[in-house]
Amino acid sequence: MTAPAPGADGPSPRPHTAQHFSVAPVLDTPEGYVAPGMPGVPVTGYTPDTPTRRRAPRRRTALALALALLAALLGGLAYGCAPLRAADSLGWLTIAQAGLVALPLGRLGGRNPLLPPLGALLAAGALLLGQLTQHLRLLLATTPAPRPPLPQVLTGWRGDLRPLDLAFYAIALIGGFLLTRRSANRT
Repeated sequence: MTAPAPGADGPSPRPHTAQHFSVAPVLDTPEGYVAPGMPGVPVTGYTPDTPTRRRAPRRRTALALALALLAALLGGLAYGCAPLRAADSLGWLTIAQAGLVALPLGRLGGRNPLLPPLGALLAAGALLLGQLTQHLRLLLATTPAPRPPLPQVLTGWRGDLRPLDLAFYAIALIGGFLLTRRSANRT
């Protein structure tokens, strides 16, 4: 036989059971509080109002241009001051000049779409400066005159151009462009 449910037909004839009390104190918890480790608990220090995106690196385009111009000048002078007997194998150093120019442009300048063409022009300019410096050194070594005039240097340089030199200019242009773009994408 079962006892009727309380309130159905009146009070239950069953005796009242003892109430159980916890020894732990009751904490003052705010409305909606969820204990740590429970589902729905926010991560400590997380506020949904603050953005979680990474801050974009600061671009220093003017500094990048100044350093790339300095690298082009130093690369061109280093190319021109190389030993004269190594003139035939120097063209391959164009890749190093393009890399020297591209590194500051890409790293400091970022993904500016104007910097890769500028890197190509500066790399070709470094090669031109190196060839002119080399030709001037050659003229100073062979000519007894104290100073050869500038038109003589330019006409002599144009007369010494070979088809392989055009290939080196193409390497400088393509290398300067691609290396600048690649170093900008790695930041």
